[in-house]
Amino acid sequence: MGYLIIGFVIMLVSMWVSNRLKNKFKFYSQVQLQNHMSGAEIAAKMLADHGITDVKITHVQGELTDHYNPVNKTVNLSEVVYHERNAAAAAVAAHECGHAVQHAEAYAMLGLRSKLVPMVNVSATIMNFANMIMLFAGGYLFYNNNPIGTTILLVLIVANVFLTLFAMITLPVEFDASNRALAWMKNNNVVTSREYDGAKDSLKWAAMTYVVAAMGALANLMYFISIFLGRRDD
Repeated sequence: MGYLIIGFVIMLVSMWVSNRLKNKFKFYSQVQLQNHMSGAEIAAKMLADHGITDVKITHVQGELTDHYNPVNKTVNLSEVVYHERNAAAAAVAAHECGHAVQHAEAYAMLGLRSKLVPMVNVSATIMNFANMIMLFAGGYLFYNNNPIGTTILLVLIVANVFLTLFAMITLPVEFDASNRALAWMKNNNVVTSREYDGAKDSLKWAAMTYVVAAMGALANLMYFISIFLGRRDD
């Protein structure tokens, strides 16, 4: 029951933040750039200004699907961000290029996050199985000093350690990328003060989604640890 309550609360907060982000993006999409540059052009200029020539800018389907892929060195912008010429598109495009700059400068936290990806994928798979186990036999396995339950709990704790560590490391990576983007736009007079404020507000709410994810990961980890410690006290 505790796990369901935590999950429900985190889900509600996540939905609220996600809705705010979409509303902010929609609002600042109405703030057209005076320089008339598209998101793709913003990205190209930021990469060029940092002397980065080996990163390709592409567009992908979906909404808010923008991301930087360090494996093949591509800045992947959603169709709207790639083509539109507004403060929201500029913010997202510059943010993703911020990750490319991190990669080019060997930013330690980005490298550490990339190294954790394989373990995170395994941990996520484990948690998917764990959700089914808890749904049908969680009470019997976890609260009755069942040795199988103890083993499963230890596995879940280890899996959640990796998930939480990844979520926590993601925070400085994302905040740093936004700071790089905003500093570049301001220092190079890429946007007006009004456009800059819109870009900053957009990125703030985008960052909040990662904060909520980190809170959820930490809550899950603490929950499983509390169950394990409670069993040891029995």
